[in-house]
Amino acid sequence: MPNMKRQRIKPFHKGISPIRILPIGYLAVTLTGTLLLMLPIAAHGTPLGFFDALFTATSASCVTGLVVVDTGTRFTFFGQAVLLLLIQLGGLGFMTAATLLFRAAKKRISLRSRMTLAEAYGEDRLQGIIALCMRAVTYTFTIEGVGALLLSLRFIPQFGPKGIWYAVFHSISAFCNAGFDLMGSYSSLTGYVSDPLVNFTVMALVTLGGIGFAVITEVLEQRSFKRLSMHAKVVLCGSAILTFGGAALFLLFESANPTTLGSLNAGDKLMAALFQSVTCRTAGFNTVAQDTLTDAGKLTSTLLMLVGGSPAGTAGGVKVTTVAVLFLTGFACIRNLQDTEIFGRRLSALTVRKALSLMLIFMGILLTFVAAILHAEQLCGTELTFIDILYESTSALATVGLSLGLSGSGSLFSKILLCLMMYLGRAGIMTVALAIGGSSKESPTRRPEGSILIG
Repeated sequence: MPNMKRQRIKPFHKGISPIRILPIGYLAVTLTGTLLLMLPIAAHGTPLGFFDALFTATSASCVTGLVVVDTGTRFTFFGQAVLLLLIQLGGLGFMTAATLLFRAAKKRISLRSRMTLAEAYGEDRLQGIIALCMRAVTYTFTIEGVGALLLSLRFIPQFGPKGIWYAVFHSISAFCNAGFDLMGSYSSLTGYVSDPLVNFTVMALVTLGGIGFAVITEVLEQRSFKRLSMHAKVVLCGSAILTFGGAALFLLFESANPTTLGSLNAGDKLMAALFQSVTCRTAGFNTVAQDTLTDAGKLTSTLLMLVGGSPAGTAGGVKVTTVAVLFLTGFACIRNLQDTEIFGRRLSALTVRKALSLMLIFMGILLTFVAAILHAEQLCGTELTFIDILYESTSALATVGLSLGLSGSGSLFSKILLCLMMYLGRAGIMTVALAIGGSSKESPTRRPEGSILIG
């Protein structure tokens, strides 16, 4: 029997490990999208060059929203449809799309595919992973459909029959936290800064996409905050604090700025500040000009982008749960507590270690790329400041899509780095790190404990 078990298990370990499938899959989707966007039928006028197509496909499949060409005017209907497909695949995840096709064809889903799905959804167990996947697909199409219906109430009267396509495109782009728009002239949603229907519909789509499919499932099934898991409670509380806290800061820093909130009435100021807080985590739409934000407003936006959304959702960043764990650990350390606790439970040492590792890796990558882009732009004589480059680099790595001009006017070297950051941000910093590092091996012996001075 032991020999038979070894013979069954051994073939499974051959080939690509599940944790390596995700980065490779996103790369394959991006390259396929690049080739499609280079076709003459995809763009008005001359076809897109390789790099412009690659940058756009990367931004779409990584649900970021940074652009080097204007989406609304440069692409034909075919090109926009390709972008929308890449956005949907990036938001749902290519493994979810593959599972959907296998189910439709009534094909068996292998153990390797189930493990990869579990990795994509941040689940530790395989039991029920296919059911979670199918619920995610159902919730996605339902929420996007409702969002498209609401947006069509504004876009059909404004654009005629074309408004249906605008409503569908922006609903999917918002729920997937992509930030691509069809308004033209790189204007995003600035023309709707005083429109409650567009603002609150987009904010709802962005928020629902960002909190994660597992949390949506729990909320719909449990319908009571007390019965939610600790993960869901942390996500919901952390998201609320960041959303409303960020809005309060934007009101404080931008209310007197005539180029952002200063010219709006009190109600529109509140709505615009709330939209800015929501979109920074990590949607990429904007209703006020980003390049005219105060430095304090830009720094607030950068910090919100760095945090991002929640695990197993469509948003990027280091995630709300990571920041919550680090904050709670620091609070426990100040109070001289041995354990990190929340909602009557303690967090494992492994969870704290993962949160710390993710934050350190993310910040290390971000600052390295910022330094490289700063040097490149100084050599090219670009007038972008440090805060501008930090802002856009964070936007790329956290897959946000808000821009201060680096994507359009920066050097080719800087754009390549932004492209790489978008890919790393969507594939997952820890996923890529573990895929490169390989599987862990437990040491047979434990070293003697030592001590160093901290602080």
